[in-house]
Amino acid sequence: MDLGLAGKRAVVTGASKGIGLAIVRGLVAEGAHVVAGARTITSELSELIEEGSVEFVAVDLSDAGGAELLADAAGSGVDILVNNVGLAKTRVGGFLSVTDEQWYASLDLNLMAAVRTTRALLPGMLEAGHGTIVNTSSVNAFLADPDVIDYSAAKAALTSFAKSLSKEFGARGIRVNSVCPGPVETALWLGEGGVAQTVANATGQQPEDVARGAAAASVTGRFTHPEEVADVVLWLAGERATNITGVTVTIDGGLISTV
Repeated sequence: MDLGLAGKRAVVTGASKGIGLAIVRGLVAEGAHVVAGARTITSELSELIEEGSVEFVAVDLSDAGGAELLADAAGSGVDILVNNVGLAKTRVGGFLSVTDEQWYASLDLNLMAAVRTTRALLPGMLEAGHGTIVNTSSVNAFLADPDVIDYSAAKAALTSFAKSLSKEFGARGIRVNSVCPGPVETALWLGEGGVAQTVANATGQQPEDVARGAAAASVTGRFTHPEEVADVVLWLAGERATNITGVTVTIDGGLISTV
């Protein structure tokens, strides 16, 4: 299926690994040119850069000036923005252990990074009369979890932000949608210092057992693959979804059992 992404110019944040890297790969495979924003570059992203369809911008989007830096590097003619950057910290000590600084840091990266990047790139889309924005949110936007209380709140706000944008700018050719994954097979969950290891350290379990339990909570009994999330993002960004805006697509293997 041709998604109509060939020749499009896309900006992807949090692009060096995990879901972001999968999105970059998918866009390149569809013929798009990608401006990849991340704090550091990885060998996998370097390979895509060498192929000529990806530009890398070293940027910290938790910094207030990061979005403008990324937008300046991307230049004009951006058709697609994927606000993917984010981070979850497991709060094994519960709500009372979470400091103001931790709240601010979570809100800054998981919400305000997308707000600022959108604010920097949206004027160009409005001038062109078209554009699509896809935010990587989380099932925690509506599956509140005390172990990631600040992350859950930030993702709920991010999802609401996307819906509000879709209403304000839909008549001017801008589509805005959200993708809400459940546990994904990335370092955020399975890597050093990730959710599984953090919970295991606090409970005396093995990380493998924590991950296995999380996977078992889904009907499919497994984590989502990054490429599966990327496929949904690409479809929402492409020409096959031109009358879809303001939606939230959940990809969680049936973890959320309510309608």
